[in-house]
Amino acid sequence: MNAPSPIQKEELLAQDPQVLAAQKAVTLIGVPTDVGAGRLGAAMGPDALRVAQLGRALARFGVDVQDIGNLAGPPNPRGPRDAHGLRNYAECLAWNQAAHDAVYAQLQAGRMPIMLGGDHTLATGSISAVARHCRASGQRLRVLWLDAHADCNLPEISPTGNLHGIPVASLCGQGPEPLAALSGAIPAVQGPQICQIGLRSVDAVEKRIIQRLGLEVFDMRAIDEQGMRAVMQQALAGLSGPEGADVHLHLSFDVDFLDPEIAPGTGTTVRGGPNYREAQLCMEMIADTGRLASLDIVELNPALDIRNQTAELVVDLVESLFGKSTLVRG
Repeated sequence: MNAPSPIQKEELLAQDPQVLAAQKAVTLIGVPTDVGAGRLGAAMGPDALRVAQLGRALARFGVDVQDIGNLAGPPNPRGPRDAHGLRNYAECLAWNQAAHDAVYAQLQAGRMPIMLGGDHTLATGSISAVARHCRASGQRLRVLWLDAHADCNLPEISPTGNLHGIPVASLCGQGPEPLAALSGAIPAVQGPQICQIGLRSVDAVEKRIIQRLGLEVFDMRAIDEQGMRAVMQQALAGLSGPEGADVHLHLSFDVDFLDPEIAPGTGTTVRGGPNYREAQLCMEMIADTGRLASLDIVELNPALDIRNQTAELVVDLVESLFGKSTLVRG
């Protein structure tokens, strides 16, 4: 039997998915506001992620990390509902415009934006920027929305008036026109481009809105029945290989996607979410596609956390998005 030929260290490293992350250049964008939420505290989310060493964690994989700090915007007035049934609408619009402009600038510079929220209303701004970029570059946009909630409410049917409950509807052209038009086109995103995973708290009217918009949805029942692997295979179908070469994959990661037993630090917890291993598999399978090009991390509320454990868990999961794995796979 012939002895195996020597393998060079460089050859081994080149095949390591963790080293492949070195090809990415990312920019951390803090958007410190809870203006769209019902509870205070998400405004501290960006700095909690920094305390948990998000930037350093990514840099360990060779990622080129820039942190441009926190954007500025109006304070949270804790106002009542306006005539349209929304709270703090003007302030939410201002923050979303700021998020849009910052995310779009990084995409134009060829860098991957990671928006550190803040509450989930900010995804209206970030995904509008991604949609604008995709139209200009001729890419196909795919949005994965990890969340316990559908976020498909409209002003007239919202039970709370909080704008973190309407970003999906806004992106699909519903609700207040200034929010819906941030990308320069209405709708910014077509319903079938969005895949929601982990839903387990959906208002009665939202169920009909989801159906009307044509969203692809895998609720917790689907995960229970099929398993996370099968769900993610369906959600990511067509993204790997040559057929997905022109796809821009955006991940909007709401911390309340996770079960509150492992992630207590968020303002709208719902029991029965994905556990640690299910969440890790979800992130690892996204990483396997090689298509992740922009990311939101939202609804982290350190005021409700225990010794920053939720932020540390989020950093752990984001490492998996950038290729952390036990073994080389594929």
